Amino acid sequence: MFWSKIFIPTLKDSPQDAEVISHQLMLRAGMIRKVSSGIYTWLPLGLKVLRKIENIVREEMDLSGAQEVLMPMVQPKELWEETNRWEKMGPELLRIKDRHERDFCLGPTHEEVITDLIRNNVKSYKELPLNIYQIQTKFRDEIRPRYGIMRGREFLMKDSYSFNINEESLQETYIEMRNTYKKILERIGLEYKIVKADSGAIGGDASEEFHVLAENGEDTIAVSDASEFAINTDLLLGDGDDVSSLEGQPFPGGDGVIEIKKGIEVGHIFQLGKVYTEAMKVNVSNQEGRSVDLFMGCYGIGVSRLVAAAIEQNHDEKGIIWPEAITPFEINIVAIGYTKEPKIADAANNLYEKLLSMGYEVILDDRKDGYGTKMKDAELIGIPVNVIIGNKFIDTGEVELKHRNGQSSTNDISEVTTIFEHFKNQ
Repeated sequence: MFWSKIFIPTLKDSPQDAEVISHQLMLRAGMIRKVSSGIYTWLPLGLKVLRKIENIVREEMDLSGAQEVLMPMVQPKELWEETNRWEKMGPELLRIKDRHERDFCLGPTHEEVITDLIRNNVKSYKELPLNIYQIQTKFRDEIRPRYGIMRGREFLMKDSYSFNINEESLQETYIEMRNTYKKILERIGLEYKIVKADSGAIGGDASEEFHVLAENGEDTIAVSDASEFAINTDLLLGDGDDVSSLEGQPFPGGDGVIEIKKGIEVGHIFQLGKVYTEAMKVNVSNQEGRSVDLFMGCYGIGVSRLVAAAIEQNHDEKGIIWPEAITPFEINIVAIGYTKEPKIADAANNLYEKLLSMGYEVILDDRKDGYGTKMKDAELIGIPVNVIIGNKFIDTGEVELKHRNGQSSTNDISEVTTIFEHFKNQ
């Protein structure tokens, strides 16, 4: 991709309403643009990152044995009334009417729809366990959307639902999903903690949240310095207690001592038990031929929120520092004088083609701008490696490899593909 051909409307300054780093940098880097409160358009650069995260989530879900479907965003009132959530969800549930005055809502989650699907299509224990997932747009009418896509009204989510014949089977699926979420976050390259949580409006017997650690996290969590687990401080504090009262206390029920961190919730897994299956009368014949209600689990991960969380955890004063697994481009060829000096243009084009043939995702900065502007944009959008071809190349045949982490080296241009081939093979 040539920079002059891709739509990357970068900004020098952050808009005044952008409160947190991820919101500021996503706007400045030309990844998103606001349409309405809590609703954003994803531009090409942002969409590339979003799709990379989506693909990692899909690959790990498929490896877990889960099966992908796509359920409707618009859901009928009747299903939500079966679980008493039409009123219970309150104003976050955006209710609409069609031309026939029938009531619907924009789906914030899909427990009712998936449970209805299973009760009408699964009749025997032999068809279980089932774990069904989708990656789909959700809508929750947040009273105060803020922080860009981190707490928007419309967002992309992976939600999955398991149906099990007994509690033991549910526990097995729950552990499988916990391990799958760990693999997802580790593949992306994020530091995280698993947090004991309140099940809230979803309900159920037990739940855990996955928090990406970041200074601007909305939640304050007590983490163990010796394990991956953590607890929301709200569950540990008594009336009038301060977070500081927790500074080195033994971690409850586990190893290590408490450290206080800020976290961004990116995933939540629930053991729902029979909350929905009893309400919606979902039963099958067991091995003895008796009709039994199914056990159910629910597992959500915020695909779009992970983009913001990755930025909150990986940035500096210059811009974004992408984890390699989700960077929009792996290499940026910065051609200084591309439109004026044929030797620079030819060298940049040849290197671009070679790196593409090696399987790298490459962008070539062919704009008329000078070194300063090009490097500021490159650092802002967080491309891991920049290959700078300028006047020095004309004199000596050398180019500069400048990494986003600040490291740099000068190499003959003939050595560049060999260097990247070495990295590719590691």
